[in-house]
Amino acid sequence: MVKRTTSLKKSKRQSPAETQYAYFNRELSWLAFDRRVLNQARSTRHPLLERVRFLSIVSSNLDEFFEIRVAGLMQQMDSGMKDLGPDGLSPREQLRRIHSVVASLVEDQYRCWQNELLPALHKNGVEFRSLKDLTSNELNWIKAYFKEQIYPILTPLALDQSHPFPQLGNKTLNVIVSLENPEDSEASKLIAILPVPRILPRLVPISPSKTGPERYIFLSEIIKLCAEELFPGFKLKTAHAFRVTRNSDLYIDDEESENLLKKIEEELRNIRRGAAVRLEIEDGVEDSIFSTLCNHLNLSHEYVFRLKGPINLLRLQSLADIDRPELKYKAFSPVNVSALKDTSELFNTLREQDVLLHHPYDSFTPVIDFVEQAARDPQVFAIKQTLYRAGGDSPIIRALIEASRNGKQVTALVELKARFDEANNIQWAKQLEEAGVHVVYGLIGHKTHCKLCLVVRQEGKVMRHYAHLGTGNYNHRTARLYTDLSYFTSASALTKDIGQMFNALTGLGRSPSFSKLLVAPYNLHKKIAGLIARETANAKAGKPARIVAKMNALVDKAMIDALYVASEAGVKIDLIIRGICCLVPGMPGLSENISVRSIVGRFLEHARIFYFHNSGAEPLLYAGSADWMPRNFFRRVEVVFPILDPQIKTRVIKEIIEPELSDTQNTSELKHSGAYLPVTPSSSKSQFSSQEYFIKSAQLKSRA
Repeated sequence: MVKRTTSLKKSKRQSPAETQYAYFNRELSWLAFDRRVLNQARSTRHPLLERVRFLSIVSSNLDEFFEIRVAGLMQQMDSGMKDLGPDGLSPREQLRRIHSVVASLVEDQYRCWQNELLPALHKNGVEFRSLKDLTSNELNWIKAYFKEQIYPILTPLALDQSHPFPQLGNKTLNVIVSLENPEDSEASKLIAILPVPRILPRLVPISPSKTGPERYIFLSEIIKLCAEELFPGFKLKTAHAFRVTRNSDLYIDDEESENLLKKIEEELRNIRRGAAVRLEIEDGVEDSIFSTLCNHLNLSHEYVFRLKGPINLLRLQSLADIDRPELKYKAFSPVNVSALKDTSELFNTLREQDVLLHHPYDSFTPVIDFVEQAARDPQVFAIKQTLYRAGGDSPIIRALIEASRNGKQVTALVELKARFDEANNIQWAKQLEEAGVHVVYGLIGHKTHCKLCLVVRQEGKVMRHYAHLGTGNYNHRTARLYTDLSYFTSASALTKDIGQMFNALTGLGRSPSFSKLLVAPYNLHKKIAGLIARETANAKAGKPARIVAKMNALVDKAMIDALYVASEAGVKIDLIIRGICCLVPGMPGLSENISVRSIVGRFLEHARIFYFHNSGAEPLLYAGSADWMPRNFFRRVEVVFPILDPQIKTRVIKEIIEPELSDTQNTSELKHSGAYLPVTPSSSKSQFSSQEYFIKSAQLKSRA
């Protein structure tokens, strides 16, 4: 959807009445990204099990979309809100269009599974069994497996006057069955639900023998086959798997909550009881059972999806992890060849030079080494660290605990409201506090999303500061899957600002000032707008002007409008936006100087990098944690930092930005119609993958 409203600025090519701005709808742009991921699942360029992984990611993305975005729109509609967004759509109209797009997307997702991936898996010796094609040996094995592994932990829940409808957990697998009494065929059919515990594997390898192809069956198929054993004296008529998605957003008023950690723990428990926002059920279910579910869940039919295949394709992730290397990407290990490889000289190296790492091509090990060395170095007095998504078994957190036990002053800012990582972070916060770490939770009303670590080290009579700034989380696992930048520096211009940043987060400060860092919610929005305005002024003055911005999402209306004005002035603007983009490129007289590309490949593009030509002076290059969205500018604590070292700046421009702008293999270009079309190379020899280029470059550095 493109909404065009009257512009604040006249165009030289159009009359004032014709001059208009345009915006894509945020939610539909999100779904367009899911379509691009699905296209990767359908592409034979990728190895077969990697295509399965892409298919599972589509399901994961849709889960979050319904839990958060659709849930929010449903609340707006229920509250009677009729306000129109920049795209001109009301909550009701957005939900109507979302339903249409999601229905098509899900249908194509299951068509991809049934018609493309399943046959290809079968051809490669990976077979999926349904109830109708089980051999007698397989059937006997499955019945024994059910009796030993499943039956003891299933609890059937009848639905009748004495048994109320159960509270079904968010995104849990369930099987609904209809039963009849063989001695009284005239009696009404009985209905029961079998909630399936999360502990049971959803994909079960069948092993009646160790020869032949690998055989799998979905857990729901086993339960449907054997469910009658749970209802002695009754005959099983039908059985269908289903799953309910619930509103999973946390409702927390920071100012009203005296203990944020306890409040979040309470809200996490409440998520299980959140309002239903989607029902997924196997196709073919009886109308009476279908109506029973919809009525009890208080869901209208547009939020119900009848699936021609297994419930929750996210469970195929486990299939993508099987030991079949010939069906996966060629193995690649991040290389550790940076100037920080010698950990014994780490602080000496940083005293002499800044260091940049490009993950996952460069190993995340130096980031871990940085914190571990600080924890053990007797000259280090203090460590200050932000933690957003640290993941499980975190070496960073272990190092902070070690540092505290070694008598150092350790401060950890743990973001308890990192969506879907709340429970993990609560546990980390407790462990850190038990080890004597000063744990704080940031600014009231703002998520702390910046990625910072500051080390204070005494060197002679001088207290020297060393810092790590990143675009990604301090998570050693996702660092192998996400593309991000790590910047190490001891430059006082930056470390002084970082110290001021931590003081603002841990203490009290209404308006801290920063000389180099761009920090939300303080000056980031204003500074970025000013940099765009400078390029606009240069273009109007006839000087060269260019902007390159790489991010995950572009939603903020003020930024979009500023880019439109810059485009009208003649600024060449290249945007590399992985996911949501509400800006409409290629509109004559408005955005014809703006191109928007999305790279979706083996690794998740996650780095945020911003380039401004800055005619007459050195180009300005920034990186950081912030997308251009209202939440990042005004409701989060974000840090965007300048790349000061000239050699590193050149490396980022020449060896990262330019290859990504040249990508033709994993890139789709956004058109003003809203369609994302593959970038077509001039010839087959012109096919170029920036991610493959980065892998080969890293391997060459390692061999050298």
